[in-house]
Amino acid sequence: MKLPRYELKAEKSLMVFEFISEGYKGEIPKLIMFSETSVKKIYNLAFGDKNIETNEIDDIVVSNNGDSEKVLATVVAAVHTFTDNYPEMWVYATGSSKARTRLYRMGIAKYFDDIKQNFFIFGLRDGEWNDFEKDVDYTAFIVKRK
Repeated sequence: MKLPRYELKAEKSLMVFEFISEGYKGEIPKLIMFSETSVKKIYNLAFGDKNIETNEIDDIVVSNNGDSEKVLATVVAAVHTFTDNYPEMWVYATGSSKARTRLYRMGIAKYFDDIKQNFFIFGLRDGEWNDFEKDVDYTAFIVKRK
């Protein structure tokens, strides 16, 4: 997937990434974090604006900075980097709202042919994981490097 994306800065462990969104509302710092879940080999992907006061992710705020495709491409780049270094791990993601999860699904669907070349991707629907399909609503996604 060769889309414009922002430059990522990563911690040595490659569990935390930062970048700056540049758009209509100026520069907005963003954070991407991968954290262990209670299920072995599954890591949660958290993403959102960086709260400058707490250095934590705010995944509720809606930035509307006019660069959503570039931001999503940057998050995908972080997933690539993470899975390059931890190929046996699965990455779990869901939006902080139904609308945000839908936005993620639409992004995955738009670039599905590229994504499926490098990743196995599944969607969670009605409590069951299924192969990802375009135009199907999911509550979460999980990917693993091929």
